[in-house]
Amino acid sequence: MRKIGAPRAAAAAAALGTLLTALTACGGAQGSSAAPTGAAGNTADTRARAAEATRIPGIGDRLRQRIPANSRQVVAVYGAGRDSADSTVVLYTKSGSAWERTRSWPAHNGKKGWTADHHEGDRRSPVGVFTLTDAGGVLPDPGARLPYTRDASFAAPRRWAASHWHDFDYVIAIDYNRVKGTAPNDPTRPEGDAKGGSIWLHMDHGSGTSACVSLSKAAMEYLLRTLDPDRHPVVVMGDGADLKAWHF
Repeated sequence: MRKIGAPRAAAAAAALGTLLTALTACGGAQGSSAAPTGAAGNTADTRARAAEATRIPGIGDRLRQRIPANSRQVVAVYGAGRDSADSTVVLYTKSGSAWERTRSWPAHNGKKGWTADHHEGDRRSPVGVFTLTDAGGVLPDPGARLPYTRDASFAAPRRWAASHWHDFDYVIAIDYNRVKGTAPNDPTRPEGDAKGGSIWLHMDHGSGTSACVSLSKAAMEYLLRTLDPDRHPVVVMGDGADLKAWHF
């Protein structure tokens, strides 16, 4: 044991050295570095997702840059196509630097679709970013946070089809060619009558509008109770291509 064990110990040490070399060659040592690489990859993915969360989906830089820095509520209207009357409305709420999808609803827009140069009677909704500051309608205030004007004068003319009679039971003014801080049915048009006006979010009758965006009664009640002047709500609206475009 005194003299015979020495050669065996030496042989064992040599074998262990060979085994360690083999493990290193097969990726033992290099394999241990794979964890930091994976962690870096995960960190990059996390950062990418965080950066993506700071952008509202489907909205290109051109329109995104028009959203006021202090806005924390965005009503996005995604038109189905340039000449389509169908759209989807999504409410986004900003938490920290990230935009969170809050609710969504089917909707309608102008009968002939969308335009970047809206004019009276073209039956197209204007593409752009517009503030939302005032609300009203025929029905009593449902608990709106925006200033709400109840007035029978909002009622649709009875010469219209009966399916349209409740269009304006609830409305939220889109601040296109109008004076902010006034009732939605204030007729003043700062850019002139030819540029159109009285463009609202209002109740849906099942088809396209003259230029407004229409939603269900439940959706309008939710927006009225949720849109908060302190959060500076805006609407970003248009067909998919124009929403993403760098320029018109």
